[in-house]
Amino acid sequence: MWVAGLRALYLQALHPRVMRGTWQNTSFNKPGEAWGRFVRTTEFVSVRTYGTTAQVDRAGRRVRKIHAMLTGTDPDGRMFRLDEPDLLMWVHCGEIAAYVDIARRSGMALSAGDLDSFVDEQRRSAAVVGLDPATVPASVAELDAYYESVRHGLYACAEAKQALLKSYHPDVPAQLLPLRLMLPPINTLAFATLPRWARRMYGAPAVPLTDLGATVALRMAHQSVTRIPRELIYLPAARAAHRRERDRAAA
Repeated sequence: MWVAGLRALYLQALHPRVMRGTWQNTSFNKPGEAWGRFVRTTEFVSVRTYGTTAQVDRAGRRVRKIHAMLTGTDPDGRMFRLDEPDLLMWVHCGEIAAYVDIARRSGMALSAGDLDSFVDEQRRSAAVVGLDPATVPASVAELDAYYESVRHGLYACAEAKQALLKSYHPDVPAQLLPLRLMLPPINTLAFATLPRWARRMYGAPAVPLTDLGATVALRMAHQSVTRIPRELIYLPAARAAHRRERDRAAA
């Protein structure tokens, strides 16, 4: 999840309007602001994934309200809304494609049909932020086709490159300072899992050997994590969801 989440952020930053809108509405240079935004995003994903329907509805209304109030400005002075469907679509697809790619390359026991089902199910996630599920990719093939259709408008703007550098030196709270040691290797792995065309946009080498090395590292990481007791690695929200399922089954 950490690797996939960071990969999604690096990919999402390649849409200039998404990146500028995020940058202009978040004080990245203000202590704690960027980290706070990252934590809020993580909490939203946790609730959306494991929360009850009522919790997801509340979180969705809050996010849609916030997005509806925010705007960004292009270099030529044109303004845009952060809740424009094409921007929401890009963010959604970046997240879901990251989960699919990392799960597949990590060696998880998922068939092509499983991954297609996951992409299809996540159209409900797209609806939470305000997208029409009927317009959202419903399979891995449709995700791939979406990326082919939008790549011509992508590039690493100045804000995207600054955000990449800042991700290696996050302004984390004092109690989380050990993260500063953990994040650089995780960030590097996440960046290495990007598609070659995305790495090239950042000005980084894009050779097949990097893809192979990243896949090997993902498989090793997955194998090591599967040996950790689940109660130690599950998010509290995930544990609560599992308890609800057990109670429902018992009832």
